[in-house]
Amino acid sequence: MGTPRFAVPSLEALVEAGHTVAAVYTQPDRPKGRGQELGASPVKEAALRLGLPVHQPERIRRPEVVAGLGSFGAKVMVVVGYGQILPQSVIDLAPLGIINVHASLLPAYRGAAPIQWAIANGETETGVTTMKIDAGLDTGDMLRKAETSIGPEETAPELSERLAVMGAELLIETLEMVERGQIVPEPQDHSAATLAPILKKEDGVVDWSAPASVIHNRLRGFTPWPGAATTFRGAGLKVLSARVVDGAGLPPGRLAMRDRKLTVACGEGTALELLEVQPEGRKRVDGASFANGARLLENEFLGK
Repeated sequence: MGTPRFAVPSLEALVEAGHTVAAVYTQPDRPKGRGQELGASPVKEAALRLGLPVHQPERIRRPEVVAGLGSFGAKVMVVVGYGQILPQSVIDLAPLGIINVHASLLPAYRGAAPIQWAIANGETETGVTTMKIDAGLDTGDMLRKAETSIGPEETAPELSERLAVMGAELLIETLEMVERGQIVPEPQDHSAATLAPILKKEDGVVDWSAPASVIHNRLRGFTPWPGAATTFRGAGLKVLSARVVDGAGLPPGRLAMRDRKLTVACGEGTALELLEVQPEGRKRVDGASFANGARLLENEFLGK
């Protein structure tokens, strides 16, 4: 059971390792793009390429869907970013349980957006955890973990690609050990849990009074959505990439050109160089080109 691109390496690894994949469950086709035509999930596309049967129920908890799942007689189910909460009636079906690949070192960052929030919060280490699904939100017993560092400029899509491959490898290792009875599940320390809730548009609004490092981390974590959004002369402006530079003691949000580079003052005397921006309704441009096109004045601010 899976839906996003992150889940594709796990599905491919299951097939490559010789496991019999009885069926693939993924979210129904959804409208995509400007034309809003129905589009398949990345997992559906991968499953069809691999010649696997695909099921797309609107609600996994419906009795007829649960009965269909039970008819496969599967030893184990694997869930990677499926997108629906599994009821106890589904959890009880597989004798060896339901194994989930989660993109954090549990109990940290339980929830829908662990990769994004780990980067946004300035974490330098993360990883993947395989766990047994229970009725809670990422609260099940842990099986195996793999750790990795987060690069200082790494974005959420870049980290996601790495963790997807790590998760696939860890999944195969976990399944082999479960089948041989070599894993003792480890309960999570619920008192140490942190949450990674689904992202909202307002999470991307930049607060220029925050230190530059905080804004930079949120920009990396919230790429491509909700991104880093602000305003310039009353119109929307997206900051697509930036880097932390030495501050010049200007008030937060103040724009300045330094050595032909566009910078914006942030909190605590810090600053960001704006490498690439996108004005509302226009194409993306580098910071210097934006400043030249706007004919930047002496005392202009972002977010005002």
